[in-house]
Amino acid sequence: MNFTKMHGLGNDYVFVNCFREKITEPSELAKRISDRHFGIGSDGLILVKPSVKADFKMEIYNADGSAAKMCGNGIRCLAKYVYECKMTAKTALTIETACGIRNLALQIEEGEVEAVCVDMGTPRLNTHCIPILCERDLVLNEPITVKGEEYRITGISMGNPHAVVYVDHVKDFPVEELGPALEFHPRFPDRINAEFCQVIDRKTIAMRIWERGSGETLACGTGACAACVASVLNDLTDEKVTVKLLGGELAVRWDRKVNHVYMTGPAERVFDGIL
Repeated sequence: MNFTKMHGLGNDYVFVNCFREKITEPSELAKRISDRHFGIGSDGLILVKPSVKADFKMEIYNADGSAAKMCGNGIRCLAKYVYECKMTAKTALTIETACGIRNLALQIEEGEVEAVCVDMGTPRLNTHCIPILCERDLVLNEPITVKGEEYRITGISMGNPHAVVYVDHVKDFPVEELGPALEFHPRFPDRINAEFCQVIDRKTIAMRIWERGSGETLACGTGACAACVASVLNDLTDEKVTVKLLGGELAVRWDRKVNHVYMTGPAERVFDGIL
């Protein structure tokens, strides 16, 4: 099996071109290749497939083998992959995902994709859509008890579920302890991605992410989008922010007129290999 290792701000995935390769057990393959000691090492597996609805189709599997509906860093990498592998000459792409079709604009310099702007779609705030067990339709700065301590969460779906938590000092926050406790909290029937955010100013957020099925990662595109939306809803930032992650920075904008979130960031090809 031929594969390509790629990353968006350190959020890394193994890509397989299913125009050429046949994958019969993707969940088991994701677990095998994601192991950083006995496998290739990644946050998950992404399959590049044909689509009858869009230019390409993206299938995502987390490091634990569970399927994911959307990945902001992964979709930027996919755009770089298909363009630089000459599978397309388009600089405006449509990608089919499990949560709908996403539109991408590629920024090209000297024949290579330097950055990708992704229309991440409409943020969903209804608790039943996220889902979060709650009597109200909106979870906005709502208390939740985790490991005997009270925190406040804002719930958002960007095609996958997110709980945004604001902290004073994100660098020293015990993400390794609180992340899994939130992911498997009984209020989240499908588990959750947890964003731990520190607001620097009206235009800047520092964030660490605990991803459902993968643990703490260096970056999360959908998480950065959720953090932007939550910060606007809580009147903590403007609609356009820079999100500082462990792996780098993303530019995120929530256009409330059309109710779409736009994310711009880089993608990198690490190496090609044969397994």
